[in-house]
Amino acid sequence: MDKKLGLPSCIATGVGLIVATSCLMSLGQGAGAIGVSFIAAMVIACVVNIFTALSLAELNALMPNLTGGLAQFTLAALGPFVAIICMAGGYLVCNTIAGSVECAMFGNTMNSVFHTSLPSSFFCIVMLIILIAANLTGIDMFAKIQDFVAYGLIISLVLMGIIGMTKSGTGTVVQQPAVLGGSITDIFPMVGLAFFLFLGCEFIIPIAPNVRNARRNVPLGMVLSLLIVCGMEILVVLGMHNYTPWQELAENPSPHIFYGVSLLGNAGRIWMAIVSIFAVVSTVNSVISSLSYICAGMAKIGLFPSAFQKKNKYGAPYVGILLIGGLMIVINATGLSTTSQLSTLILIGCVFWMAAYAIASLEVLIFRRKMPKAPRTFKVPFGPVLPILGIAGNVFMMYNIASDGATRALIYKVVLIIFAALAVYAVIWIKKVMKLPLFKSLPVEQVMAMENEMYQVVRNETKVQRMTKRVV
Repeated sequence: MDKKLGLPSCIATGVGLIVATSCLMSLGQGAGAIGVSFIAAMVIACVVNIFTALSLAELNALMPNLTGGLAQFTLAALGPFVAIICMAGGYLVCNTIAGSVECAMFGNTMNSVFHTSLPSSFFCIVMLIILIAANLTGIDMFAKIQDFVAYGLIISLVLMGIIGMTKSGTGTVVQQPAVLGGSITDIFPMVGLAFFLFLGCEFIIPIAPNVRNARRNVPLGMVLSLLIVCGMEILVVLGMHNYTPWQELAENPSPHIFYGVSLLGNAGRIWMAIVSIFAVVSTVNSVISSLSYICAGMAKIGLFPSAFQKKNKYGAPYVGILLIGGLMIVINATGLSTTSQLSTLILIGCVFWMAAYAIASLEVLIFRRKMPKAPRTFKVPFGPVLPILGIAGNVFMMYNIASDGATRALIYKVVLIIFAALAVYAVIWIKKVMKLPLFKSLPVEQVMAMENEMYQVVRNETKVQRMTKRVV
């Protein structure tokens, strides 16, 4: 397949996954809780995520063009057990649930704004069918959709932020203090919530084989997507200060819609609804495409069944696309995506995600020790400082995943249960199918060779030859 994606498409993928409707809600809730000082929590979370993005960029430079991304890096650094737990928990489970919740929010937004008599799940399922069909036609259609909705999202949020910040809206300007809580004890507990606003830029890595000049555009796309998201969200928070009372903003179930109405009346409601639709489409489009490539990459290294490697005539990994999209349809059709428990499950998935980020920074240190002279077209500056700060920052935010101790305890309890279930699958799969030690890392050369489609063919032929010799 010819490489078709440039830097704008990389940024669109990163921004599209990061900015979801749930992120817009979290942005309003965080700002409503402590005011403009929530920007400080956002900046801290963004910086930690940039550290992680730089670590992932170095891993991608050491082992380029791997569709499994972090799964393959982890297999070469820490072995198959950690790779399965990290990817299945932190990516597949978390993002399938999160994407389903985003779809449900899309359906609710359509009904609340346009007052249709159709069930919300109808809009979710129609949108999913369209996105599944689009992704089955290959990476080019994915990029066209992603570029349109992601840049529409960026332009809209920047404009709505500027209108609010400059007090140019048609609504009534609110007189209120900018800061409700500016101390460290007020800001630090909000960093975990702010972290949710910047998850997902690494989804650029699985599409790296389809990116022009990937060694430059992949790291640059990740960092720029984080900075763009941070910048436009700062503008929106400043706009909210002028048009939405903090307490009402914090208590509103749809704070982003509330801001649109307060800023521009009914026109703002429709505009923010369109922004929400852009956010949902870009997020779900990124999830379906990137997760299908991650599944294909994990199948190449034996962590998932080989069926995930199958591609249609357009080069799309259709098994993963159909499975992930199909699961989202089932979740929305059964109404599971509207239950309050799923919001907690997203936070549970985020704990796995933060753990995966910490592991990525740890792997940079491992590979520098194991392969100090290996060529890298990109290397995180300042020696081990930034990867160590990335690990510390992610551990800190795992501790601050929820503001109250009872919720944190519940999240940790469920994380341990999910970990136990994934561990059972991992042990059985690794011992019975892969026939490898749980924690023995594979050579980098072998992991990279697995990316080639001929690897399994040659491996299977070798097995047949050995069995034939034994029979003879």
